[in-house]
Amino acid sequence: MRVYLEGVGLCGPGFDSWQESRPILAGTKNYVAAPTNIPSVALLPANERRRAVHIVRLALTVGAEAFAEAARDPAETPTVFASSGGDGNTIHEILKVLASTDRTLSPTRFHNSVHNAPAGYWSIATQSHAPSSVLCCYDDSFAAGLLEAAVQTTVARRAVALLAYDMPYPSPLHEVRPMGPAFAVALLLAPEATPAAFASMELTHCPDGGRASCLESADLETLRTGTPAARSLPLLTTLARGAETTLQFDYLGDMAIKLAVTPVRAGKNPT
Repeated sequence: MRVYLEGVGLCGPGFDSWQESRPILAGTKNYVAAPTNIPSVALLPANERRRAVHIVRLALTVGAEAFAEAARDPAETPTVFASSGGDGNTIHEILKVLASTDRTLSPTRFHNSVHNAPAGYWSIATQSHAPSSVLCCYDDSFAAGLLEAAVQTTVARRAVALLAYDMPYPSPLHEVRPMGPAFAVALLLAPEATPAAFASMELTHCPDGGRASCLESADLETLRTGTPAARSLPLLTTLARGAETTLQFDYLGDMAIKLAVTPVRAGKNPT
């Protein structure tokens, strides 16, 4: 499958946006780790903005950036949301209530706990009635989301956005499922090269996997292996450098997803 990339959104530790992070990922600026800055989401109406938890704001932030870069209408574009564990903070608070003598749960807390909450907030924020898929594949959630988005793009012959995001769990859940800093990425995929397209990506599903692509920077490699959504970093680094290369991502045990990335120059589309 070959798809074209029109827009990227990024938010993570030391990465406030895709545009600001490109020099870091390209290796022309030093990476400085910092707590993930998750801004308020102006897209949401005031009531929903107050109710939105951190993971919702994280997902919507990168989605908005990717759509702005691609100049696509989010109200008309299908989406794929991928997260290894959803909102662990909300689950933690619910479990605390259930372990207490007063088991009265807040309705807002409950609706934020479901895995598709970010997709629901996205549809409200963008007034979208387009299809939306939400999936989880443990550490391989980014690869699974990318595969799903590419399949939909190829089969339906329409643009599809992937939003992948993860946040660490609070203790004691963190001891059972350790996870690195909050990280999110969004990719806007199209079935054909457009004026906005700057790279093509050819995906191949490999029944016999191999070693996943790693990063030269020790700090970025720690981030890649620590947060499932950050498995996207080899792709982001390649895009920031404008390089042509083939990457590999772990997928479902012994399998893998191979991704051949080729820059798209104006008037020169890969065949």
